[in-house]
Amino acid sequence: MTRGRGYSRAPMSTPSKAGQTPQRSLDQRMEALRRANEIRSLRAQLKKDLKSGALSVDSVIESPPDYVLTAKVFDMIVAAPKYGKVKATRLLNQCRISQGKTLGGLSERQRGELVDLLRLR
Repeated sequence: MTRGRGYSRAPMSTPSKAGQTPQRSLDQRMEALRRANEIRSLRAQLKKDLKSGALSVDSVIESPPDYVLTAKVFDMIVAAPKYGKVKATRLLNQCRISQGKTLGGLSERQRGELVDLLRLR
């Protein structure tokens, strides 16, 4: 059936593959769950180390471990002592970094500027 400008409409009974998640075996799902739990616990320990001062936030941002590459820069800064939401926001704005940016998504310029500013404070 053709409408208006020559576009045809797909039949309603065929399901779209775009919205479906890939089929995974039980072993694959359990492995993904185990890995996600491992990453959560490693990140929690990293945040505790930041809070206690055992690690510095500038060193984590300068060379982040693999398990925090998808973590938000904002969350890592806020986990450090002396940095609340307001200071972290100002710091990111000064370096022209979005609050949604991940550690792995930082450019070399952004990473360098942020590390330099963190070391000055």
